[in-house]
Amino acid sequence: MINFNQVSKTFKRNRVLDNIDLRIELGERIALVGSNGAGKTTLIRCLLGEYVYDGAVTVNGLVTREERTKVLQKIGFVPQLPPPLKMPVSQLVDFSASLCNSERSRMEDIAQRLGLDLGKIARLPFVKLSGGMKQKLLISIAMGRDTNILVMDEPAANLDPEARHIFFELLEERLENTTMLISSHRLDEVSALVNRVIELDRGKVVLDDRVADEVSLTSKLACRLVLRRPEASIAKALANWHFTDTGDGLSWQGSVAGPDRLRFVGMISRYVGVLTSISLDENGGDKP
Repeated sequence: MINFNQVSKTFKRNRVLDNIDLRIELGERIALVGSNGAGKTTLIRCLLGEYVYDGAVTVNGLVTREERTKVLQKIGFVPQLPPPLKMPVSQLVDFSASLCNSERSRMEDIAQRLGLDLGKIARLPFVKLSGGMKQKLLISIAMGRDTNILVMDEPAANLDPEARHIFFELLEERLENTTMLISSHRLDEVSALVNRVIELDRGKVVLDDRVADEVSLTSKLACRLVLRRPEASIAKALANWHFTDTGDGLSWQGSVAGPDRLRFVGMISRYVGVLTSISLDENGGDKP
């Protein structure tokens, strides 16, 4: 499906990609990881046909640089940094749908599931939206396209916990017929989403490993925790995760999406001094 054949890219005297050879098949969900400057963004831009490069990059047999318009019609892309577009939201959705011959309604449906009402923000310039709104809209446009290739750069970074869970559900629905390339500088942020890990370092592939699909993207864990004393800061943090106070600020309960378990544990560890007990029950996570 996607082939990188001896791909190299040099900026002035800095060799950012060094003879990259990769083959990506339908249904593979790839974590593209590496430190800043490892070459992740450059690799993606070569895939999107934005750069001139040595070697060859093809998508379904199409050369990305020479047939860029056709290639981009086959790819849903979510950038890490939202573009500074002044175009109104409604016009942006119409324009995006027309570019790839997709139905606007599909993008609207995904936005609605993510908690974004396009009708209420239709006339607002894209650049005026909050970070979370921009991310939801970009995901809606990318996943609403008639495509089986998704390229995403830190796609869930600005999403609230509930929207992240819906985002995982959307990905779950497309696991069998969609190739996903997810760029991140931290593997733990995307580990539950992927079945292959590719690590870049100084423009070279230093790791290419396939992993088993063990965690459902839509699983939920029931969580209960008890505090030594009420604490405003942890109460605010738990409220952001849609937890409920069940005992005068001392007992809390809620649910955590399976792929978010590490992020939740990392957040709650900041308050370990006031925690008496915590439990995460995978079997009870699907209960209302």
